[in-house]
Amino acid sequence: MAADKPRGAPPAAAGKDGPPSFEAAIERLETIVDELESGTLTLEESIARYEEGMKLSKQLTRTLDEAEKRIERLTPGAAADEAPRTEPADLDLKSPENPSEGQLPF
Repeated sequence: MAADKPRGAPPAAAGKDGPPSFEAAIERLETIVDELESGTLTLEESIARYEEGMKLSKQLTRTLDEAEKRIERLTPGAAADEAPRTEPADLDLKSPENPSEGQLPF
């Protein structure tokens, strides 16, 4: 259980017009995981934390997906006199020089 948060802490504070910030959601999700791993919650509390964690996880995934779509890269124009332009970045972490780049080491 997280030492700095009381058992049964309320969900991460929502912004004035929506869900909690990305950082607040991550922090709350970490607290939920700590609480679930501690084994001190009742079954009902565990189910409630699990459900809250799944909602936060979906929110975080959506936020990351949206951020990925916003990332663009600058590319040269097709013709020599054409201005550079932006296009969606290919976020494949592998580089042609190092195909294992971007992969987890395990």
